[in-house]
Amino acid sequence: MDSTPSSSSSSPFDLVSGALGRYIPRRAAAAGPGDPSGGDPAGAPGVPDDPEAGPADQILGAVNLDRDLRITGRNLDAPVFAGLDAAIGSPFVDLLPPGDVPTVTRRLRQVLETGQAHVARIQRLHRGDGTELVVSMSILPAAAPQEGLTVSLIAMARRLHLYAAETAIGTSLDIGDTAHSLAQSLLAWGEVAAVDLDFAVWTGEGVTGHGQGRIRLRRAALVPDRAWPEGYVTEGEDLPADASRLLAQAVRRDDAPQAIVIPDREAVERVLGSPRVLRALVPGVRSVGVACVPLVLDGVPPVVLGVAEVWRRSDIPFRDSELLDLQELVARTAHHVDLARQHQREHTQVLALQRRLLPRTGGDTVEVASVYQPATPDSAGVGGDWVNSFPLPDGRTALVVGDVVGHGLGAAATMGQLSMEARALLSAGLAPDEVLEHLDETVTLLDDAESGLAAGYSALGSTCCIVLYDPVSHAVALASAGHLPPILVSPEGDAAPLEIRPHPGLGAEFALREPFEVHTFAAPPGSLLALCTDGLVEDPAVPIDEGIARLADAVSRVHPWDGLQQAARNVVTELAPARQRDDVTLLLARMIGYRKEDSATWRLPARDDAPARARAHVRALLRRWDTRQQTTDNAMLLVDELVTNVVRFATGPVTVRLIRTGDGLLCEVGDTGNGRPRLGRGGLLDDSGRGLHVVHRLTTRWGVRWTDAGKVVWAEIAR
Repeated sequence: MDSTPSSSSSSPFDLVSGALGRYIPRRAAAAGPGDPSGGDPAGAPGVPDDPEAGPADQILGAVNLDRDLRITGRNLDAPVFAGLDAAIGSPFVDLLPPGDVPTVTRRLRQVLETGQAHVARIQRLHRGDGTELVVSMSILPAAAPQEGLTVSLIAMARRLHLYAAETAIGTSLDIGDTAHSLAQSLLAWGEVAAVDLDFAVWTGEGVTGHGQGRIRLRRAALVPDRAWPEGYVTEGEDLPADASRLLAQAVRRDDAPQAIVIPDREAVERVLGSPRVLRALVPGVRSVGVACVPLVLDGVPPVVLGVAEVWRRSDIPFRDSELLDLQELVARTAHHVDLARQHQREHTQVLALQRRLLPRTGGDTVEVASVYQPATPDSAGVGGDWVNSFPLPDGRTALVVGDVVGHGLGAAATMGQLSMEARALLSAGLAPDEVLEHLDETVTLLDDAESGLAAGYSALGSTCCIVLYDPVSHAVALASAGHLPPILVSPEGDAAPLEIRPHPGLGAEFALREPFEVHTFAAPPGSLLALCTDGLVEDPAVPIDEGIARLADAVSRVHPWDGLQQAARNVVTELAPARQRDDVTLLLARMIGYRKEDSATWRLPARDDAPARARAHVRALLRRWDTRQQTTDNAMLLVDELVTNVVRFATGPVTVRLIRTGDGLLCEVGDTGNGRPRLGRGGLLDDSGRGLHVVHRLTTRWGVRWTDAGKVVWAEIAR
């Protein structure tokens, strides 16, 4: 040995060297690399030169480096390391292939600067006879007060390498990571490894046995990380159509997927043909022999997911045993690629639904902006978070945020159903608490034994918060089912969560169910409302109250002149956890409302003269608004019919409100009755229901909403 550790030392190099006795028999350790026959007679039997021929599955070595990355100590006595020129004082990078020097040097210096280890990366090392040794290399920082690095090297036997590669490839459901892990493992057989996947696999679509000429390949992984020649296809790029077709034809000979080997430059040029295809597929001058192995899903007929390519020097030909190893590794891991494809498909479908539910507009009276940030690809899938904002027909604006329990398609389906149901019920005029009652019943029905539980998914405990903004009264009405309270920022910049009574989530047990409450708060023009899901403020290391307080502080710094979409992105960037485990959703709504001079309200007794008094008020107001005569006549007729209906069929005082909107006039007539006006089949000459027929013909739309005191019939007239 060149370095002998002391028993009191605790540096990584000494610890690794001390562990060598558990892997390297003493007789082999005592012998020099050139004298495998010498050794300690009391030791264990020696390790054969060929690690595949003996029982040893791995051989461990260690190299110590100074800050200049020169070798200061080594422990490479195992026979498998014979031929490595690791002389004391020589640069460690002399052991590397030239193309790997920049990447490995960058990693070595990164560990020096940060003190964070770089663990278990496959690397090739040069032997003096021109052959190469593939090892698993880890870079460890030296312990204080020493400086430098310890590089541990593990030379793995073939079977162990196959097992380790398959284990590593199956750890991720991200298709890019899966392909990259496969390429890293393939690097043990060559200088460059690439994985090209059918475009349908890359996007998560279904893969079928389409014609050879129609295949489209995209480069999903390429190793090692280095500068590549101009025109060479790198990660994320599509292969030229000719290259895709040639690779497909090569591995689908006689309509059956087969591995092929193109041994030298002459054969490569003959097979690939055009200079453009050569530039796209051949990684360099040295690497001119290639083994192409198809990724195949068993079936009738078998389905080819893509092609794995291993390139190396033509003077080191692929042996039959190596080709069998490559085929075995790719065959073992093809199903991992397909699992990643299926995950990608589900992820894409759920994400498309999620994006579909994001708000497009808040109407003329509210400015809205939203951010949806899914969890990392390695999570269980896109979750059931949603936000939505939409103008209601009666001029108000609805803001809805919800969080369905779980991830994946089950959560997405429930999310879509609840979101659409909430929108339909709110558009029909139901109050927020009534909408939550319907959603609560829906979640319970979805979770019965025949549907939800049988599918292995439960939506119980999902949360939802509904906010309605009235642009005339500048008030928000809010109801919540177990959701986080919104943050309200006043025009002066004071921010605090709205005080609402906690309520269980949707679908709670009967004993826990309580009536949903509607809370009302003032939101003058210029106010900002922030609604989010728990992924933005929940952190295992931070109490939830502190997370909500941080959100309030962040939104309080949004300036009235700031662009709302960029402000929402800034808030998410500031608050989202570094290791995001759940989806993050944020909705910001800036209240604008109507100006005081754009609306008028009159309260009239329900007497026979009420229609005439209402017409007089409307005529005077529209004259001040300089409304054209046709619109004025229609508005007066509409008000007359609605007020007459109240006097004839309802009770209590009549409330008339007229609002000047951007596109027309919105007329509202309220009373204390609870009957719902319905448009019957009768014509204009029928006395019963004549008023609603007039309303229907004069307006662009009309409807009813319910209040605590009764109902409001609203109708819109185009200006």
